Amino acid sequence: METPVPDFSFFITTLSLQASIALGHIPNPATNKTDEDLNQAKFLIDTLGMLEDKTKGNLNAEESKLLENLLYELRSAYLAKSKGEKND
Repeated sequence: METPVPDFSFFITTLSLQASIALGHIPNPATNKTDEDLNQAKFLIDTLGMLEDKTKGNLNAEESKLLENLLYELRSAYLAKSKGEKND
């Protein structure tokens, strides 16, 4: 298996995947179980938000749009979960 090239898009996509696991949207690949950990999800979403703030003006258009879209989707899902709504 070839090691992926480290780039910003891969990094934020990995964090987003971890947040999706914490939100219970996909099973944890280590356990094959779907668990929900909203505290972990919030931490990961806030980390992505911090990266957005810290990298403002330093990303290309594609990276910026990807981060914006990931944050929108994750924040919406987190709000729905934290309010007890179902958002599958």
